Amino acid sequence: MQRGFTLIELLAVVIIIGILAAIAFPQYQRAMEKAKGAQALTLLKSLYNAQQAYYLANGAYPSSFDELDVELLSWTGNEKWNDSEFALDTRSNGEWSLQLYSQTGTRGIFMGRLKGAYKGAGFTIYNDSPLVDDGVICCMERKSGGVIFDNHEKGDFCVKIWRGEEIVAQWHPTFKLP
Repeated sequence: MQRGFTLIELLAVVIIIGILAAIAFPQYQRAMEKAKGAQALTLLKSLYNAQQAYYLANGAYPSSFDELDVELLSWTGNEKWNDSEFALDTRSNGEWSLQLYSQTGTRGIFMGRLKGAYKGAGFTIYNDSPLVDDGVICCMERKSGGVIFDNHEKGDFCVKIWRGEEIVAQWHPTFKLP
């Protein structure tokens, strides 16, 4: 006698697999986003350290990434995450945008998502700001002035993925990372 699966048994297995996939997929997406962000944060910290070394050697902050002792080989584009006139230099790699930023009383580096599920979200590290201490990395969810973080609730990127703590929401929700 041959035994096989009935249509009902097969349907039950497919439904169970579908439920497990529906539960696992958001966690997978979150893990992938965190991995991409970790790479971005590593580069951002390296640029910050290079910027500090440049300042110690020259007494002023650089106005171009070319002045820093960090190679940005795949960063050949110029697509801006922040369209402010205070962005001194911009580099992009298709998925992220890097920008040196200088406005009276505030200097730093922006790194923002240009595409993907969290387009418009990004990070900044300041070396002269009245908002946060030097070297503190903040997470931003841009609401205007560049690539917009839309189709999301406030905190979807910075709190749910990075566990940031809100510090400023005057222009864009900004969260200090732990």
